[in-house]
Amino acid sequence: MSPQTETKAGVGFKAAFRVSPQPGVPPEEAGVAVAAESSTGTWTTVWTDGLTSLDCYKGRCYHIEPVAGEDSQWICYVDYPLDLFEEGSVTNMFTSIVGNVFGFKALRALRLEDLRIPPTYSKTFQGPPHGIQVERDKLNKYGRPLLGVL
Repeated sequence: MSPQTETKAGVGFKAAFRVSPQPGVPPEEAGVAVAAESSTGTWTTVWTDGLTSLDCYKGRCYHIEPVAGEDSQWICYVDYPLDLFEEGSVTNMFTSIVGNVFGFKALRALRLEDLRIPPTYSKTFQGPPHGIQVERDKLNKYGRPLLGVL
């Protein structure tokens, strides 16, 4: 993420998506739709919605820039508030940010290019229940990072 755009957002999660909107969909509309769809845009309305403001949980597209040398592709920068995600839950965080939004019909293509996780959120992860050495022993993998894919 570029420093000049990063300072425009809040202190939550920051994501950069490469977006190719469907013909006729402006990039600004696509950026706002990605922010909504990957945060509160898919939430079902229930009677308790009147008890709290959903505005404090919404993702916000704070900057859009064209991709150099690519027609009809833009990078959309989205800021997500810390309170949107359950503490210590990688599943909850990734389900929101990279879940539903990739099937969004207003987009021809979408790719998550970058994701910045705030240190305050990272500290809530407890890690493997048995410690990293037990995990490495179970997998018989040493001397390299352990990676997973969703």
